[in-house]
Amino acid sequence: MENLLPRFLEYVQIDTQSDPNSKTTPSTEKQWKLAKKLVLELSKIGLEKVSIDENGYIMATLPSNLNKEIPTIGFIAHYDTTPDFTGTNVKPQIIENYDGGDIILDKATNTILSPAYFEDLKQYVGQTLITTNGKTLLGADDKAGIAEIITAMEYLIKHPEIKHGKIRVGFTPDEEIGRGAHKFDVKKFGANWAYTVDGSQVGELEYENFNAASAKISIKGKSVHPGYAKNKMVNAIGIANEFISLMPSREVPEMTEGREGFFHIHTIKGDIEHAEFELIIRDHDEEHFLARKELLEAIAKKINTKHDNIVTVSINDQYQNMKEKVEPVFHVIEIAEEAMLKIGIEPLIKPIRGGTDGSQLSFMGLPCPNIFAGGHNFHGKYEYVPLESMEKAVETIVKICELTGEKF
Repeated sequence: MENLLPRFLEYVQIDTQSDPNSKTTPSTEKQWKLAKKLVLELSKIGLEKVSIDENGYIMATLPSNLNKEIPTIGFIAHYDTTPDFTGTNVKPQIIENYDGGDIILDKATNTILSPAYFEDLKQYVGQTLITTNGKTLLGADDKAGIAEIITAMEYLIKHPEIKHGKIRVGFTPDEEIGRGAHKFDVKKFGANWAYTVDGSQVGELEYENFNAASAKISIKGKSVHPGYAKNKMVNAIGIANEFISLMPSREVPEMTEGREGFFHIHTIKGDIEHAEFELIIRDHDEEHFLARKELLEAIAKKINTKHDNIVTVSINDQYQNMKEKVEPVFHVIEIAEEAMLKIGIEPLIKPIRGGTDGSQLSFMGLPCPNIFAGGHNFHGKYEYVPLESMEKAVETIVKICELTGEKF
């Protein structure tokens, strides 16, 4: 494990923020810096068939050391960070033997990581925490996953007494903008199943995620002098408000949990003549998901009946719940669960309240549940990861490889 922390610290200080407005892959030129470094490191530790394609997708192989044929498994992580918070000039801080109190991230701005607000911190008293300096994100999502996968492969190479089959490693760009799997060559990867190492706290094991869509509601108004507007003006802002008022007010992210779905309006703008708002639609249940999309169309129809077709609804599906693709090969979950139990971790099997490359990969023919990487509070200045959690992730990866070798 001696290389795990320095490896992670080096990765997070390389800015790999992705850009949803870019048309290239990777979406930002700066992602190439870490990608090329990872290629060199994979070769250095002794992996074979290390490659990177023109879109920044990295693959490598740890050959089997068994004298029998067993399924090939894979481990996948992404090297970009969210476009929603800066990843430039990351300066990680190391808090050894955390005492359970407030952590001052930035004294000048009084930015404090406090267990009074972030209660998960209480789990890590006595451990080593890696935090931000209060000005940037950390990048544990998902550079922790990359560091853990590489460290696990390095451990297996140095410990040939641990028997395993062929293992494939894959690192991708642009996961944070929903494109991480778009150009992933499943056939070239050649695994029977894989695991994304991209979850949060220790023990997370996830094979259900939201069905997801985005929607844009556009409203055409009519501007008339307000003094003479009766029965003439159509205020697009008011119509937008009317539309929103007809949506279920409690089915929003801040009032839902578990498998409860939601509508999330994240952008709104406009004037009298034109208004629009954008939202995302999320639900684990496919029937409920379809009903949510139908509700938006029904609200638009109701308003258009009164106002002569002034509302347009545009809905784009984004990804599906991977559950239906993983359940037929449920041994991939059972192996991960057993691996965790054998190293003293209580598995936390729960649905993802979000998306994952594993969803898209599963529908591309590569069943791909998600396991923990250890971090908390992703995508912001309060992000942190306990070193001990990263070590447990490495142990889990190694044990999955070992158990797969034993069971097939």
